[in-house]
Amino acid sequence: MSTSGSQRQQELWRKYKETRDPALKEQLILEYADLIKYVAGRLSINFGSNVDYEDLVGYGVFGLIDAIEKFDIDKKVKFETYASLRIRGAIIDSIRDLDWAPRSLRKKGKELEKAYFEVENRLGHSANDQEIAKYMGITTEELNKLLQEVNMSQMISLEDYLDQNHEAGIDGLTMDWEATRPEQRMEVVELREILAEAIEKLPEKERMVVTLYYYEELTLKEISCIMKVSESRISQLHTKAIMRMRSRLERLKSAILE
Repeated sequence: MSTSGSQRQQELWRKYKETRDPALKEQLILEYADLIKYVAGRLSINFGSNVDYEDLVGYGVFGLIDAIEKFDIDKKVKFETYASLRIRGAIIDSIRDLDWAPRSLRKKGKELEKAYFEVENRLGHSANDQEIAKYMGITTEELNKLLQEVNMSQMISLEDYLDQNHEAGIDGLTMDWEATRPEQRMEVVELREILAEAIEKLPEKERMVVTLYYYEELTLKEISCIMKVSESRISQLHTKAIMRMRSRLERLKSAILE
């Protein structure tokens, strides 16, 4: 971002904070509109072509508006970081509110997750499509179709799983690291190590998708271009990778509880 652009934004923020002028809020929305497109482009990996990108952008607008209204410019937090979290949350909440996933399909998703857990726990390594399909009593073609359906119906993301199991998260963006107790810091460090090991053991293509998505922070379209496969195929690889990583975390949890 250019210095002049940053100065213009700071002046805009100062005026908006003083006046709460709706016209200034609209200018801020336009100023940060690209953030919505970026977050929507990344979240689209969960849906492929089954949810319109334009719809995701539309849901994200509400998150940006909320972020602008609640942001405290006096705190040492970048607005882009704060707003990205709000936009992401608004999109996910909107998708969940639609509740367009049939109960039977959600059940299939749980069965698929269990299959990865059981088979990989027994084998001690990443299971291939044939092994998972055999366990579930279906063909590999039916498995691929199921993966696509599950990807359509669930927000299968590493971030969601971590949000449910670790309040701190893994990126440190949502917690005050200095104010965190030593045992909480250790938990986050250990979780990072476990995830790094789980990612390292993924099949090559799945590992590449995870790396490009979570570490390079690319969008679905960008990953598709780099790997030279369709966006729906990238979504499928992402689903498999998350299933495997969740399976590994569950195995570790089971081992601890034994």
